[in-house]
Amino acid sequence: MTSARLPLFPLNTVLFPGLVMPLNVFEQRYRAMMRELLAMPEDAPRRFGVIAIRDGREVAPTAIGLPDPTADPERGAAAGFGPEPMKSFHAVGCVADAATIREQKDGTFEVLATGTTRFELRSVDASGPYLTAEIDELDEKPGDGAGALASGVVRAFRTYQKRLAGARERTLAAQQDLPGEPSVLSYLVAAAAVLDTPTKQRLLQAPDTATRLAEELKLLRAESAVIGKLPSLPAVDLTRHPTSPN
Repeated sequence: MTSARLPLFPLNTVLFPGLVMPLNVFEQRYRAMMRELLAMPEDAPRRFGVIAIRDGREVAPTAIGLPDPTADPERGAAAGFGPEPMKSFHAVGCVADAATIREQKDGTFEVLATGTTRFELRSVDASGPYLTAEIDELDEKPGDGAGALASGVVRAFRTYQKRLAGARERTLAAQQDLPGEPSVLSYLVAAAAVLDTPTKQRLLQAPDTATRLAEELKLLRAESAVIGKLPSLPAVDLTRHPTSPN
């Protein structure tokens, strides 16, 4: 387990290792973060921690009782997260590596980041222009029976995809090969399935790959059964990729 101090980017979504996340960065605190990352040497990794918000606001509110256009905006690194921001976040997040950071004419940034490793949050510092955190990077343990569980998850995920496409009255696109490595598969399925943030968070912080795959197998079978009994689903984009307006 490796300890590190990283800039912290709280979001209303979960980032998984190996998955790509586009970000539109417009708040001043996160603009400051991106400027400092850009100032690093070109060969240095531009890393920051993505953590899912448990209780708080991704975009800082103007005041309690929003909307109030006359109120002064809440400012500071911890705006929207209360006096003890660590309590607003889940305990496990994902280190992100910013492959591209592009500053726009209006001062905002377009960022393309890839999840690398999970981490456990140890402390949060709000004294600077943006949040920073002390973290412990977490090793991925295979667990017992990960290989056999992976085969079951592949079959269950294919069924889930077909049921979901049928409920949306769409033709299922040509199936891509799923990764054979159990941990990579577990993260891909966790990111691709239409699940709420607490469920995705539970998958992220599973103690090992086998536990995550076993949970996914139950979820995929349950979701497929529910979808199969519905004549249609509401007209929402069920296949959207997680992004952030921040």
